[in-house]
Amino acid sequence: MTTFASVRIVTQDVDRLTAFYEQVTGLTASRPAPVFAEFRTTAGTLAISSSQLTDQLYGADVVRPAANHSAFLEFQVPDVDAEFARLHDLEFVQPPTTMPWGNRSVLLRDPDGNLVNLFTPPAN
Repeated sequence: MTTFASVRIVTQDVDRLTAFYEQVTGLTASRPAPVFAEFRTTAGTLAISSSQLTDQLYGADVVRPAANHSAFLEFQVPDVDAEFARLHDLEFVQPPTTMPWGNRSVLLRDPDGNLVNLFTPPAN
């Protein structure tokens, strides 16, 4: 059986991106090395690594930091509107909106331009 384990974002500024996700998630990242950070959750891990490390391990131009235009990182939160108010100083793409499938959602961008969706499913 295959188990989904993690998503990794490659960046030129691990500290800046780690601070952003600590603010958004309320979690403290583990930092086993200055070039790497992890946010472990029950659903999986969000990893952040340095582009210098990636270039060394996989070769230059295999990964392009800050070039994502097709994926969202999604976090389920208890109250989207409260998160929108708490994170008001960040770059939002869309204010709290109820989606056609019932989720209440807000979109923002991380410092590298990746889309982040905070959502609350409809109450049962």
